[in-house]
Amino acid sequence: NKGLAAMFVMMNEARLGVAIQGLAQSEVAYQNAAHYARERLQGRSLTGPKEPAKPADPIIVHPDVRRELLKIRAFNEATRALYIWTALQADVAHRSADAAGKQKADDHLGLMTPVLKGVMTDLGFDNAVRAQQLWGGHGYIVANGMEQFVRDARIAQIYEGANGIQALDLVGRKLGAHGGRAVMAFFGEVSAWLKENEADEAMKPYLGALKSGLGHLQQATMWFMQNAMAKPDNAGAGSYDYMHMFGLVAMGYMWSKMAKAALGLKDGDRAAEMETKLLTGRFYMERMMPETGAHLARITAGSDTIMAMPADMF
Repeated sequence: NKGLAAMFVMMNEARLGVAIQGLAQSEVAYQNAAHYARERLQGRSLTGPKEPAKPADPIIVHPDVRRELLKIRAFNEATRALYIWTALQADVAHRSADAAGKQKADDHLGLMTPVLKGVMTDLGFDNAVRAQQLWGGHGYIVANGMEQFVRDARIAQIYEGANGIQALDLVGRKLGAHGGRAVMAFFGEVSAWLKENEADEAMKPYLGALKSGLGHLQQATMWFMQNAMAKPDNAGAGSYDYMHMFGLVAMGYMWSKMAKAALGLKDGDRAAEMETKLLTGRFYMERMMPETGAHLARITAGSDTIMAMPADMF
């Protein structure tokens, strides 16, 4: 009678592998779209021609094209860091001689597995679609390969536990496990990082939005504690938004860490690379992290409206 437990050891490892698939599809789609945006001539810049000798400017001059590319890039770099951080915890959980360290690392793995699988595959697919969109009609035909990225990314949201199940696993099992030990450790770590760096003026563009997002995540967690035990449908109705809110905050934490490292290197040989890193992080904090507020609003709306319609009216 240990087969199910053994199966979930395999399943959790597979979910982490599928998360990488989501990132990989997002990255290859981004690389193709960024190259196309630098080469494709169409229209003129809103502020005047950037390449007047050519019949049109490359589409990379348009703010909306840049917005789409930066949204993909900010996700790719943040989830790569988040995945590596979690992979390191797997090594600690399996190999550390420190019992407390092993426990903390194992808690982290349990908490982050549904977040990584659900968020990285959902947004990996979304990003493949974004990248395809930048190609216009050229992205829809087989010859250019973009539609293949979209089709390949779609399955990752489904197998090894569809992403709605990942969200239910996070809210229904992982939050309350061991009295909430894992999620409280995450909150404590991010809060300590914010406190440690609050006096650093250069870090302010990265810490303010992270602090706000963490506050939203903590509010949502408390709301579940107060409203989901007596009415489980509230947890079911809000779990998907919670998973994505958690992903936003975890990625924001990674961006603040990367910003700190980049600030320490920005005056060296890699100055241009570090400035690019810092700009991408600022985009994330300004344009992506605020989405935690919308997730919180949906979570706290509860389940009454969702559950009110009779089944035969669908």
